[in-house]
Amino acid sequence: MFTTVIGTTAAICTTLAFLPQVFLTLKTRNTSGISLIMYSIFSFGLAMWTVYGLILVQWPLIIANLVTLALAVMVLSMKLRFG
Repeated sequence: MFTTVIGTTAAICTTLAFLPQVFLTLKTRNTSGISLIMYSIFSFGLAMWTVYGLILVQWPLIIANLVTLALAVMVLSMKLRFG
C-alpha cells in the first residue's frame, strides 16, 4: 500500500511537471528550443516504461507513462509540424 502511494505521488508529480512545456508549446507554437532527438528518445523511453508497467501490472507506472507519452508525442508532433 505504502509503495503504491509513493509510486502514484511520483507519477502525478512527473506528469504534472511536463504540462507547462505542453501548454507553452501549444500557445506559442515555438519549438525552436526543443530537441527532436531528445523528445524522440524520451517518447521511446516512456513507451518502454509503459510496457514495463504492463508486465508488472503496476497502474501508477502504466497510467503516468501513457499520459506523459501522449503529452510528449503532442510536443514531438508540434516540433515536426512547426519546427
